[in-house]
Amino acid sequence: MSKWPTKDEARKILDEWVSNRNLKKHAYAVEAAIRAYASKLGGDPEKWGVVGLLHDFDYEKYPDLKDHPFKGVEYLREKGYATELTEAILAHAEHTGVKRDTHLKKAIYAIDELTGLIVAVALTRPSKKIADVTIESVTQILAVFFLSAEIL
Repeated sequence: MSKWPTKDEARKILDEWVSNRNLKKHAYAVEAAIRAYASKLGGDPEKWGVVGLLHDFDYEKYPDLKDHPFKGVEYLREKGYATELTEAILAHAEHTGVKRDTHLKKAIYAIDELTGLIVAVALTRPSKKIADVTIESVTQILAVFFLSAEIL
């Protein structure tokens, strides 16, 4: 199967499955970041963006590890969407056992975690705005994290 949803179709799926505002924001953040990486790594920004939008679309309905992201992938497979899409979505979650053997699979895994870190850093800022996050603020948080891990 090689059929991919368009960005608009992916957003429609996201809207049908996700009502939580923060989960949608996360999907949009991952989409934006992975599009940038696609351009750098020779990927298709449109396809990679769809992976970013849909990687967690089933999480609100199926938050348990036994179901997420498997239920969403099952839905996408039933719709006839590309194996490359469903495998990348599976690869973003450690517990699926899917190997991250392509740039896309590696990128979705890393970017999912990275955007979560950046949002967490934003929440430590007085404004709580992502626009106020700097490289320095992220490295400060990472330094504290690694120091704490070293002490423990």
